[in-house]
Amino acid sequence: MKEMEYDVVVVGGGPAGSVSARYAAEKGARVLMIEKRQEIGSPVRCGEGIAKRWLDEIELKPSRDWISHEVDGARIISPDGSYVEVDESKAGDESGYVINRDTFDKILAMKAAKAGAEVMVKSYATALLKEEGEIAGIRMRHMGEDFRVKAKVVIGADGYESQVGRWAGINTALNPKDIDSCFQYTLEGIEGDSRFNDFYLGSMAPGGYIWVFWKGNGIANVGIGVQMSKIDRPAAAKWYLDRFIESHPELAKGKPIREVAGAVSISAPLDRTVTDGVMLVGDAARMIDPVSGGGVYNAAIAGKYAGMVAAEAVEAGDATEDFLKKYEKLWRKRMEEHLYRNWMVKEKMATLNDDIFNRVIRILADVGMDELNVQNILKAISEKDPELIKEFEDFL
Repeated sequence: MKEMEYDVVVVGGGPAGSVSARYAAEKGARVLMIEKRQEIGSPVRCGEGIAKRWLDEIELKPSRDWISHEVDGARIISPDGSYVEVDESKAGDESGYVINRDTFDKILAMKAAKAGAEVMVKSYATALLKEEGEIAGIRMRHMGEDFRVKAKVVIGADGYESQVGRWAGINTALNPKDIDSCFQYTLEGIEGDSRFNDFYLGSMAPGGYIWVFWKGNGIANVGIGVQMSKIDRPAAAKWYLDRFIESHPELAKGKPIREVAGAVSISAPLDRTVTDGVMLVGDAARMIDPVSGGGVYNAAIAGKYAGMVAAEAVEAGDATEDFLKKYEKLWRKRMEEHLYRNWMVKEKMATLNDDIFNRVIRILADVGMDELNVQNILKAISEKDPELIKEFEDFL
């Protein structure tokens, strides 16, 4: 078996992995990033909507190389067609740019490579490498050959199905109510207002929502996420989405030029994301927003923290769990409260019927607010519909 040696090995070449690899390399670590697919970023499994506000934190300038379309904000639409408009600053992590995710991921990987990280595709981890009972890297398979890759730190950026976490003894189990089954078409030749990304709520998408993310005039990603615990038929996500599209003539006239299927975690964040020699980041650490299902923003920011701390651990000669907890403290301070709050919101939304969604959206459209958050929403409901506020006593 061939052997290689690095300071840091990153498993997974998505945004979390590439940003981790880049910042570890920039701080002087010898880094290897592996990706199981033959091409980074492809096939695309993403709605491709992101916010703008965080890009400067990872020193990524907006570019038409990877931006397909820019929107003014979002519309949140209830079952009866009522809607509230929110601009990009209030619309969460899924509104601002609609991107070409395959190109976006490649650019992040190129930045990692430019910083000095080695990148290997068609390479997948088969186990954690252990020496004298301690994690000392990974075993991997590349182009039919097996390798021992020694490393002081392993960063698991291998998605919501993460094996690195399980191998390291970190509990990454998911309840069916914390998984969304997703399906998406890219439709060409449709009509609609491309200034806004649209989010449709209600029984049309049990436990989730339907989205229309515009990639330009006449073309959009039209997709759905439905909670696994609420479906009882094969290919349920596609079935619900097809019904929705058929009932909207402006979409039904479109022609599909791409289809994407997959799943996404919508859970609370993990209780633990580090152990001796290992850090989990992005989807592997359950950093996806439980309401929106968006994970690129959180993955990239946490990846920056993971890469920096990994390099510091190498320099200090200390990759123990106690040292790596510095990473955990950084990401939890930045996003844990938001993730937990939105997990609670997701849990509540899954219990609401169409009538309640209609009433809430009409109130928000009528009141208007400077900032769309749970506190302001509850205040508006309390003032406009005191009977309805009883539905949300848990949040009060």
